[in-house]
Amino acid sequence: MDAMFCFQCEQAAHGSGCTKIGVCGKQPEVAALQDLLVYGLKGLAFWAHQARLKGARTQAVNLFTVEGLFATVTNVDFDPCELETLIRRCAVLLRQAQELFEKTNSGPYPGPLPAAAKNGRLPPGREALVAAGGRHGVKDSRLAPDINSARELLVYGCKGLAAYADHAHILGYDDDCIYAFIHKALAATLEADLALEALVELALECGRVNIDCMGMLNRGHMETYGSPEPTLVDLGSRAGKAILVSGHDLKMLEELLKQTAGKGINIYTHGEMLPAHGYPGLKKYPHLAGNYGGAWQDQAKEFAQFPGAIIFNTNCIQRPAEIYHQRLFTWGLVRWPGVSHVSGWDFSAVIAKALECPALPEAPGQKILTGCGHNAVLGLAEPIVAAVRKGEIRHLFLVGGCDGAKPGRNYFTEFAEQAPKDTLILTLACGKYRFNKRDFGQIGDIPRLLDLGQCNDAYSAIRIARELAAAMNCEINQLPLSLVLSWYEQKAVVILLSLLHLGIRNIRLGPSLPAFLTPAVLNLLVDSYALTPTGNAQEDLQQILG
Repeated sequence: MDAMFCFQCEQAAHGSGCTKIGVCGKQPEVAALQDLLVYGLKGLAFWAHQARLKGARTQAVNLFTVEGLFATVTNVDFDPCELETLIRRCAVLLRQAQELFEKTNSGPYPGPLPAAAKNGRLPPGREALVAAGGRHGVKDSRLAPDINSARELLVYGCKGLAAYADHAHILGYDDDCIYAFIHKALAATLEADLALEALVELALECGRVNIDCMGMLNRGHMETYGSPEPTLVDLGSRAGKAILVSGHDLKMLEELLKQTAGKGINIYTHGEMLPAHGYPGLKKYPHLAGNYGGAWQDQAKEFAQFPGAIIFNTNCIQRPAEIYHQRLFTWGLVRWPGVSHVSGWDFSAVIAKALECPALPEAPGQKILTGCGHNAVLGLAEPIVAAVRKGEIRHLFLVGGCDGAKPGRNYFTEFAEQAPKDTLILTLACGKYRFNKRDFGQIGDIPRLLDLGQCNDAYSAIRIARELAAAMNCEINQLPLSLVLSWYEQKAVVILLSLLHLGIRNIRLGPSLPAFLTPAVLNLLVDSYALTPTGNAQEDLQQILG
C-alpha cells in the first residue's frame, strides 16, 4: 500500500500524486492528519449548515472552519503536533454545533447521519488519528472516479476561498455568506447521491463567492493601507540589521514595521509580499527597505544568503536548511516542526534575533515596478482604450499566477519575452518573478509590464477586465485580452473557478493540468469554457494573435 496519497498541487509526483512523501516535503503522518482534519471539517460543516438553516450560527465555528481548511493548503502546516491540536479542536466544535442544531430543532436530526457528522469522539493518541486519517484519504474507492474528482475540485476551491477569508478576517472584514457557502459546500460532499453536474455547479458557485471574498479583502487592504500606487522597489540592500518577511499578510508586516521603528532594523519583503511596497500606509515606513529574492521555491538558496531573521506569515514554507533554521520564525497558520512560532502580535523574539545576526551591506540594486492595482491601471483606461482603437496596442495579456519548481515554467518567461512590443502584459502573484526583472519598455506613457499585486489581487484583474469591456462597449470575451495562468496550489484553483464563473473562455493553464481532474471532468470544463493547456510559447502567441 502507498504510504500516502496527495494530488492537490501542481507538483504531484509523476503528474498523478505523491505516494511516499510529498514533493512539498509533507510526510505521510502529516498527510494522514490533514486528511482527517478535512474529514472532520466536513462533519463540522454538516452540523453548522443544518444549524444555520434553523437560524443559528457561531463565529467560533465559522473561523475555525476557514483556519482548518487553510492549514491543509499546500506548504502551510507541516507540524503534526499542531495538526493533532486542530483535529481535536474540530471534534469539540462538532459536538457543540450538533448541540446547537438539536437545541434549535428541539430534537435530534430526523434522518440518517453521514459518518463524518458522528466524528465528535476521537481515540487518544496520535497514532490512532494517523490510522483514522489513512481511512479518509482523498481517493474514495466507494465513489465513481468522476464524482470523486468533482468533489476534490470543490474541496480545493473551498480551501482557496478559506485562505482569502482568513486574510480578510485578520484585517477585521467578515461576511457570513462566505462561511455559509463553505459549510454548505463541504456538507454537500457528504451526500452519496449528488450528481457530477451538481458538484461542478457548486464549484462554480465557489468561484462566485470567491469574487465577493476577494472584493472584501481588496476593500480591507485599501481602506486600511490606501490604494496601491505605482512604486519602484529596490532589489539591493541597505547597511544595517534586517528582517525578511515572506508570505501574504499585510497586517503582520505593518505590526512588525511599527515594532521595529527606530531600532536600526530594515525590513525586506520576499515572494508575495513584494506588492506591500505600493500601499501608502506601508511604504510610509522609511525602514521598509526593499525586496530580497524571488518566488517561494528559491527560498533555500536565498535564505541561506540572507544574514538576518526571517519570518513566514502564511503559506509557501519549505523544509528549512540548517544554515538558517535557527533564525527562522513562523506566524499565523504556517508551521514547521522545530521552527519558532510567534503567537499573537509580539515580534520581540524576531527583533532580538535580527539584532544578534550580522548586518547587510550597503548595496543598492535594480529597481522594479509594483503597485499597479486596478485603480492605478484604470487611471490609464482612457489612453489604453484609445491606443487599442488606434492600433498602437494590439493585445493585452494577463501572464501570472503561482510559480513553482517543476520543469515547464520557463514557458511563462518565454511567453512574456516573445510577446510583441505592441502588446501590454499584466501580471500578478509570484509567477511574475519569472520575468519581472526584465525591461519591457513602454507604449507611449504606459509601461508594458504592469504588476497588479498578489494572487488575491486577481480581483484587480477582474475589475480591470470589466471596466475595459464597459469602456469598449463589448463583453469580456470580446476584449483583445488573453489569460495565460500558472497554477500551483488551491488558491489558484479557486481563482480559476472565479474566472470560469464569469464565463471567461480560452484561458491557457499550465505548466500541467490538475492531476485531480479526471478526463471526464476536464472535458466538461474544456467543452464549456475552451480551457486549454499551455504548449509552446511562440505557437500559442501566434494562435492568440492570429
